[in-house]
Amino acid sequence: MARTGRTSARTGLAPFLLASSALVWISSVIVMGILAYLVSEGLRGDFVIYSLVISVLTTIFYLAAFFLAGRPGFVLLFNLIFSYLWLVVVVYTASSYTYSNSSLLHAVEAFSFIAFFFLFFNVLYDWHHGFYRGGARTTAVV
Repeated sequence: MARTGRTSARTGLAPFLLASSALVWISSVIVMGILAYLVSEGLRGDFVIYSLVISVLTTIFYLAAFFLAGRPGFVLLFNLIFSYLWLVVVVYTASSYTYSNSSLLHAVEAFSFIAFFFLFFNVLYDWHHGFYRGGARTTAVV
């Protein structure tokens, strides 16, 4: 009997987690590309480098997370850690880039928020389904 709420895709992720994880990965790739370009053009600062490092790490680790989907505790751990890291990026970009005249910096701000938003919902979704799957209470590997 097929389990409800699961997909038979190679990743083993539920359809919502698969779509939102893909959006997180795409957003981090866009942020990484824009910030790498801006750093090569001379934009400097600690938080610019922090944002670039977080986007690079998200790009790398989310490729690995697609293959670790059979272990929901690890996916929850990735989502939890990276949601806090992206929250710092969102707060920094919102406070620094909101009043800039650069459309690239506005794009970094927007895609950082998209990455954080979907990471937050990944945490909620995975937490709910990790603890309350099928009405039975189970434990998570966190």
